[in-house]
Amino acid sequence: MRIIATLVLTFTVFAAPLAAYGQNAPQLLETFRDWEAYKHNANGQDTCYILSKPKTLSPSNRNHGDVFFFVTSRPAEDVRNEVSVLVGYEFQPDSQVTVTVDGRSFAMFTKDDGAWMQSTADEQQLVQAMRAGSNMTVSGTSSRGTSVSYTFSLSGVTAGSNRIAGNC
Repeated sequence: MRIIATLVLTFTVFAAPLAAYGQNAPQLLETFRDWEAYKHNANGQDTCYILSKPKTLSPSNRNHGDVFFFVTSRPAEDVRNEVSVLVGYEFQPDSQVTVTVDGRSFAMFTKDDGAWMQSTADEQQLVQAMRAGSNMTVSGTSSRGTSVSYTFSLSGVTAGSNRIAGNC
């Protein structure tokens, strides 16, 4: 399952076009300090998102794989500011990931190598906190029982989220 998720992420977010399936590669709209804004059109429907990589990874002696924090909008599905985390390993089954922005914590549920917010209302509060904050920490537990933590800069998140709001 992890291999499939990794392949889907790679092809959907970063890879060259898949001509056989008629999909285009995402278009980098702009880089805003530590966040990048992208737009992707598949089957006539736009998806826009911003992403960032962590500034620090803990424990530092582990292979974390690729780690990304996303804020995504899919207007055709009436989805705005969907928050997610993708990592290069699987989280412990039925565990939670905690996102802390300047001392305020939010819980995310996990599935395989990803984590998402349970409610749209909490998601919007997290995005507001991110836009007002300066640092964000994401903490969880790997399927091997290792406690992991990632620190993200929030520099550029407001400009990036404004950009995708205007393009999707």
